[in-house]
Amino acid sequence: MADFLAALGLVFVIEGLIFAAFPGQGKKALMSVLETPEGLLRIIGIGSAVIGLLIVWLVRA
Repeated sequence: MADFLAALGLVFVIEGLIFAAFPGQGKKALMSVLETPEGLLRIIGIGSAVIGLLIVWLVRA
């Protein structure tokens, strides 16, 4: 559980840094997500989850 909370904290840090350093580009990215079809977002989400799982697996192995 501690690792999960640490990972969640890192997600917030990275997202916060992106919006703090590049607020205009962050807003454009969010607008782009809103315009992207749901099917494509689902595929991107699944792909990201699989890549993240592989990275965690490789680091923990």
